[in-house]
Formats: sequence, C-alpha cells, structure tokens
Amino acid sequence: MIAESDSATSAALGGDPVATWLLHDARDLADTRSVVGALCQRLLATGFPLYRLFLTIRTLHPQVAAIGYQWRRGESLPSETSREHGIDREEVYLRSPIKLIHEGSPEVRRRLADPAATRDFPILDELAAEGVTDYLLLPLCFSSQRVNAISIATDRPGGFSEAEVARFRNLTLQLALVLDVKETRRIASTLLDTYLGHDAGRRVLGGLVQRGDGITLAAALWYCDLRSFTATTETLPRDEIIALLNDYFTCMVGAVHRHGGEVLKFIGDAMLAIFPIVDDLDRDRACVAALAAAEDALADLDDLNERRRADGKAILEADIALHTGAVMYGNIGAPDRLDFTVIGTAVNLVTRLERMCEELGQRLLASARFASPCGSKLVSVGHCRLRGFSQPQEIYALPPRVANRHVVARAAS
Repeated sequence: MIAESDSATSAALGGDPVATWLLHDARDLADTRSVVGALCQRLLATGFPLYRLFLTIRTLHPQVAAIGYQWRRGESLPSETSREHGIDREEVYLRSPIKLIHEGSPEVRRRLADPAATRDFPILDELAAEGVTDYLLLPLCFSSQRVNAISIATDRPGGFSEAEVARFRNLTLQLALVLDVKETRRIASTLLDTYLGHDAGRRVLGGLVQRGDGITLAAALWYCDLRSFTATTETLPRDEIIALLNDYFTCMVGAVHRHGGEVLKFIGDAMLAIFPIVDDLDRDRACVAALAAAEDALADLDDLNERRRADGKAILEADIALHTGAVMYGNIGAPDRLDFTVIGTAVNLVTRLERMCEELGQRLLASARFASPCGSKLVSVGHCRLRGFSQPQEIYALPPRVANRHVVARAAS
C-alpha cells in the first residue's frame, strides 16, 4: 500500500509509479548498475515497450573516461563496460550519436521502421538488424555540469508513441538525481583509492576524517627508493622523468598489490607501503607476502631495464627495505591540510635501512625482526648502526648477494 506522502508525490508526477520509485526507493539500491536494471524491469511492468537501454556516464578516473551500461529485454541486470581515456579520438565515438549529445544536441530520434529514416550512425544499422523500430537518445545532466547520455530502443511495430517518449523524457529528470548521487560516491571512492590507497580511502569515506583520528596497527613495512635519481633529473627533460617514474612505480606498486599490500604514499622517487598484520598468528604471512612482493618487484624492474637498454635508455636501480612493527595509522597535519599516513619507530627504521642498500651492495635489506618468519630466504650480513638508533641492528639480505663482512663491520664501528 502506498503511503499518503507517496500518493501525493505520485499525483504530482502525473501518477507515474516509476517516477515515484525513482524519487523514494531507487536511491537505496547499491549502485548504478542495480538502479538501471530495476528501472528497466519497472518500465516493462508498466507496459513500456522497452527492448534495449544504454547509459553512458563520464567519470573521473586515472584510466577510465566513461562507463557504459547496456540492458536488453530478458536480462535482469545490464552489462557494464569501461572506456579508456582517448576514446573521444577513436572512430567508435566519432561516429556515435552520443557525440552529438556531448556537443549540446537536445536529443537524437530515429524511427528505424520508416524506410526513409536517416541511418547516419553505424549503431542504427546494428539495431535495425535486431528488429529495432525506434531509437531515442537523450542527455542526462548531473549537478557537476557533466553531460551524460541515455538511449532507449523498442522493437514494437510502429515504435514509441509520443506519450511514451514524453514519459521517458520526464523520467530522465528523476533518474539523473539518483544516478548523480551514486556516481559522485563512486568518484569519491575512486579518487580516495587512487590517492590514499584502498584501505585508507575506505576509512576516510567511512568517517575517519578529523585530525588525530587513527589507529595503531601491526604491519610489515616496505620502503623503496631509486638510486641516483637526483642526478638523473639533471640530464632528462620533464616528460621523460615522469615516464621513467611511472614505469618504475608500475613495477613496485603492481607487485605490492598482487601480494595484498597497501601503497600509502609516494615521496618523490620513494614509496612507502604496508602489509597489515591481523593478529600475532598473521605476522609470518604478512612478512612472507612482503618479501615475495619485493622479489617480484625487482624481477619486474629487471624486465623493464631490458626494454630500456634495448631502447638506449639508462637502466634504473632501486633499493627495497623491509621491516615489521607497530605503527600509528591515521590523519596527521594542519587543520585544513591532512595526510593519511603511518608514523612510528618502525617507519623510521625501515627508511634508515633502505639508505644502507647501496653502501652494502644490496638491492634488498631487511631487519632481523622481519627476517625471522622468512626462514632461509634471507641471510644475515652482520650488524650495522642506523642513524637515530642507539644499538646496532642486525641486517639481512637475499642470498647469494651477501655483502663483505668488513664493509658491515666498518659501518657498525
């Protein structure tokens, strides 16, 4: 039974139950895909002759320019596809009616059952081959002024009636309100994931936003840095430096993510990542995962260097340090400029440890605390004094690249 307020809303919307649903209940669905699927089912239930619906939404994402949702009669949910940046220069877009909508056209209507109908876009021939008799494409405008597009098609003889077209035009107003909220949240989540990392982004979106908000957690820590990067920046143009860093970080980040780690920040050519430890029994798993990620990253860097060498470019040398311990994980900074990061003695130690790699002739160094769960995968190369730590620290490396003992002894003296 419809509540009194819903009845009033339905009356104000011309008695359209789909419009009432969009304003009252559609916002409770999980995402855009769910809303589109439910919308199509409800249109069919009210006798709307829908055969196909297609929605494309522009988005903010480092790799994705737009997301498309396509539904056909008989499907419960639409398929979801993404288009990468640069699609606006490709033939599939340039020969699409969607381009007209993005350029300001109020709509595109083609009555395909009419032999004289203009078929000025390849999609129209494809739809006609499926038996489509009428096609309507409309803009879907969000509050950010981003113009998106939605199309409907029918295979009913005679196509859509003018009343049905008018009804759907009206429905797009309510649909835009619902999807604007869904996509704004998706964009916020994507940008937080991209710039903070998945776990940190999830915590911030969940309300961990005040300065000082945070938790203490145990984690395996990863810190890596490029050797001689400052000198490299003096000899290369800006675009080549950016491309170099992107290639390098692709190796590092890809390996961390494959093994369940979380990249927290980039600091110039350095990177800090964590592998969270759930409880005391989980420490071994986190350390083994971090070490496997480090080995994969170095192997990927070797492959990258082979390609760079073949192209006549300088090779990249990177150092990785690994440690484990308790860190404070949360919001730190000024009232109007915060950073979600980790701090603590463990972070200080892993950064100091990385600085010893070049001196000891190693690409990877780890603390004794980190090495203990990794068995024979790491071997001790002696004790070393690290700046800021009063006691010498035992250091481990990957065999067989073991530094000479006298080098370590000199560093400890």
